[in-house]
Amino acid sequence: MTVSEGDLISELYAGCFRRLVVQLYAVTGDLGEAQEAVQEAFTRALVSPRRFAGLENPEAWLRRVAVNWARSRYRRRRVLDGLLRRIGPPPAVADHSPEHLALLAALRMLPEGQRHALALHYLVDLPVDEVAATLGVSAGTVKSRLSRGRQALATLLTDPASGDSGTTTSTTDATETGRIDVRS
Repeated sequence: MTVSEGDLISELYAGCFRRLVVQLYAVTGDLGEAQEAVQEAFTRALVSPRRFAGLENPEAWLRRVAVNWARSRYRRRRVLDGLLRRIGPPPAVADHSPEHLALLAALRMLPEGQRHALALHYLVDLPVDEVAATLGVSAGTVKSRLSRGRQALATLLTDPASGDSGTTTSTTDATETGRIDVRS
């Protein structure tokens, strides 16, 4: 990309981004969607800057690309909404008990590999070999991640105020602290 092509895109971005967003906002009725559409148009211009620089009216091209992108996204969303209406309401969300919420919060604190292994093995109920295939790692790696993840969860979910690592947390303590003992 030559400097002039880069300068052209930068100048257009500075000069017409807001104007294009306002125009797309009128088309989509959603400011976030309008901004995404215009950003997508600029992204596509950056893919082939030489061709973009040769356009007679680059702003019109950006507008057309943004409108087409917004229309395509709208059509895909309508198809998805229709499918979702046919299959019925989404399944009920897992329980909202303090113990469950504490477990989810603790899972989010784990490294990604451990979190994925634990979720797939214990929540999705996949065997170790299937977890390994899903994550693209060896079965030994999955076993290691499961072991380390369980240890980390035990630490995260044990009530530090109890002073006795063998004592389980009462329901009242779990509610107040948001922690539970995984050995209970």
